[in-house]
Amino acid sequence: MTIMTGAALPTTGQQTAHPRPREATPRRFLMCRPEHFDVTYAINPWMDPSMPVDTALAVAQWETLRSTYEGLGHRVDLISPVEGLPDMVYAANGGVVYDGKAVAASFTYAQRRPEGAAYHAWFDEVGIRPTIQTGSTNEGEGDFLVVGRLILAGTGFRTSVAAHHEVREFFGAPVISLELVDPRFYHLDTAMAALDDRTIAYYPPAFSSASNAVLRQLFPDAIIATDADASVLGLNAVSDGHNVVLTDRAVALHERLRERGFNPVGVDLSELLKGGGSVKCCTLEVRA
Repeated sequence: MTIMTGAALPTTGQQTAHPRPREATPRRFLMCRPEHFDVTYAINPWMDPSMPVDTALAVAQWETLRSTYEGLGHRVDLISPVEGLPDMVYAANGGVVYDGKAVAASFTYAQRRPEGAAYHAWFDEVGIRPTIQTGSTNEGEGDFLVVGRLILAGTGFRTSVAAHHEVREFFGAPVISLELVDPRFYHLDTAMAALDDRTIAYYPPAFSSASNAVLRQLFPDAIIATDADASVLGLNAVSDGHNVVLTDRAVALHERLRERGFNPVGVDLSELLKGGGSVKCCTLEVRA
């Protein structure tokens, strides 16, 4: 199932023989320190409550990610962690900010539903208005990736197609619905990375055949991830147009990025991977 909501399918890229110059743009990110991080339930295939979690190590790895962003010239805002919400560290799921407006998350699982209100309150606190919560299930930037003026939207496990329509109406932007079919890649940002306004990297087996056809049409010059890189959530990455922050375990993807003129910056988030998230999951972009 692949639904185009909004304008006709645009062409966003073309084949290039040589990497074009890449330019980094300063970004504003929202993050949540994993003070209460733990794995006490399983709501995705990565989570195993029988595996011990080192919260202090998770915090240290998260601090490295935060300092990496700041070292690259990006602004990092913080939302206060809430006790009893161990997954709140995955800030990307808290909502979507686009053109100074925000959609707060409406989570699928009861364990995470209170996070939606916390992120909604933060958006309002810092003056990002209007902010809405969709009537249908949506899990923020976990399933909504902005590529230029286009919003790619995942469905199949968490976010509903009805929420895609609500997001299109609220932001007034074209939304492309993409169906995820592999439970390991339960959010779009686990199977795809937005690298700049025209370029993505993705893992084709995570998507339905119809969605793969759309992605080939939209992004003929996309970087295709290997099985090995996808299996360590290498695509759960954050790019500023030149620097791409991602797990240090995605070795082949690092090389592909270099070949295309990007600068891969590897970080170790192995402890947070136990909850089913990596770099992008910990990072919500504030496009205000």
